[in-house]
Amino acid sequence: MHEIKEATDFLLKRGVKEPEVGVILGTGLGNLFVEAIKSPLTINYNSIPYFPVSTVEYHKGQLIYGTVNGKNVLAMQGRFHYYEGYNLKLITLAVRVMKLLGVKYLLISNAAGNLNPDWKKGQLMLITDHINLIPDNPLRGENYELFGPRFPDMREPYSNELNTKLRQIAKQKKIKLNEGVYIPVMGPNLETRAEYRFLRRIGGDAVGMSTVPEVIVANHMKLPCCAISVLTDDCDPDNLEPVNLKDIIKVAGKAEPKLTQLYVELIKSL
Repeated sequence: MHEIKEATDFLLKRGVKEPEVGVILGTGLGNLFVEAIKSPLTINYNSIPYFPVSTVEYHKGQLIYGTVNGKNVLAMQGRFHYYEGYNLKLITLAVRVMKLLGVKYLLISNAAGNLNPDWKKGQLMLITDHINLIPDNPLRGENYELFGPRFPDMREPYSNELNTKLRQIAKQKKIKLNEGVYIPVMGPNLETRAEYRFLRRIGGDAVGMSTVPEVIVANHMKLPCCAISVLTDDCDPDNLEPVNLKDIIKVAGKAEPKLTQLYVELIKSL
């Protein structure tokens, strides 16, 4: 608990005042969104007490505070993953800090593998639900009633209000926005053919290695959140091709303008 308070106090002293919207930017995403932030204040993770350091390539590891469409925004340019060796309490510490700073909405993005044969890589998916296969939970251990109940409800992990707004914006802007179920796994290896078949069979439309720990913590604190995946590779077990990070980043970069437009317009509507 003291780690969260100390990190919060540090950011307050650095000038992070009353952010309304928190944003977590995923692999290969965030450059265009960061460019949309006016009067930015940039703070490196390694200067914030108890913040982990992002060790993954293309995750810059900095908080950016400023305004987007007149709203105070606090954006994480780079996130933390379970496969990096961090525990889930540390991975989700930033979400706790955002809530204490005053954030009212949390917007999340990630790069994910496409499990749905009707879709193609490069498209966007609005996450409407998830199946958590990460072998831990950020709420395990002592519960702090200050944040939320021991057994938080998860019937609507992704805010219906925010998702409805995103559907409307996508329709207005003529942006194709698929909707589906996201499955996070531990990683860091990609999946085998049999694993892709299993993930599809249990109801998954996309697979990744992040997002859900942050969503669980947001729900614990009654912080409305939404999440969009950029589908960066097709996970067809019968037609698998070798995947490398440069290809994933390239696909994410092509989809980034649409994702940025959706979130900038969403912030405007809040």
